Amino acid sequence: MLLSVENVSKVFGGNVAVDSVSFSIEKPAFVGIIGRSGAGKSTLLRMVNRLTDASSGAIRFEGRDVLSLGGSAKRAWQSDCAMIFQQFNLVPRMDVVSNVLHGTLNRHSAFATFFNLYPTADIHRAIDILDRLGIAEQAAKRAEALSGGQQQRVAIARALMQDPRIILADEPIASLDPMNAQVVMDALRRIHEEDGRMVVANLHTLDTARRYCDRVIGMRAGRIVFDGTPGQLTTGVARDIYGADASFSESATSTSIEALDANARAMMEEAELL
Repeated sequence: MLLSVENVSKVFGGNVAVDSVSFSIEKPAFVGIIGRSGAGKSTLLRMVNRLTDASSGAIRFEGRDVLSLGGSAKRAWQSDCAMIFQQFNLVPRMDVVSNVLHGTLNRHSAFATFFNLYPTADIHRAIDILDRLGIAEQAAKRAEALSGGQQQRVAIARALMQDPRIILADEPIASLDPMNAQVVMDALRRIHEEDGRMVVANLHTLDTARRYCDRVIGMRAGRIVFDGTPGQLTTGVARDIYGADASFSESATSTSIEALDANARAMMEEAELL
């Protein structure tokens, strides 16, 4: 078993954010986790990465309980388990290539990091990764000068500099327009297929989960209420995951350009009738 989450819970005060969650991933796959805001998706990923401690349960990678790790072993795990965030978490005034090189922080001394003293081989690798993601020409620019989609690709490049076994992506396209969302999801899918890396992504739209994921896990109120293939993610199942009634419309949460265009046309037609 590659990754196993066993009866993991997280309690904040009197609030149960994640409630006895269990699932396993046997081989590198692209897994999407969906659910409404507050379902526990982000907390779950943060526990896997050890940014947040679990209240109970076990998380095992190749049989080793990562929740028991501390010190250098914990830092090594966080290098193996890279995290990508919705808000990019870049250093805005730092150039792009330096932001990418931050993915090697766990391998270098604090002195070298403070003075940006990176080996030439690491610099060349960072530029190669940026080139792979189609943004090598942005390497010398400040991160804040880039578009949201470009910044998220820089964040992906930083994660790849860690050479991780797992990439965890917490709502990686939630703040992006449809075009950039597609570019970022295409990049993550390509990394999974070409590198054989496991990708686990929290997603907020059904069409994205169906298009890019091999497996979809649905969470509601801290519990897993669905675990299956994209083809099994029917509208009825989606209603149950999101706690919605019969008026639930998938198109309202779509990130596809075609769906958004259709919604815009429908709104214009409705306005013309008023």
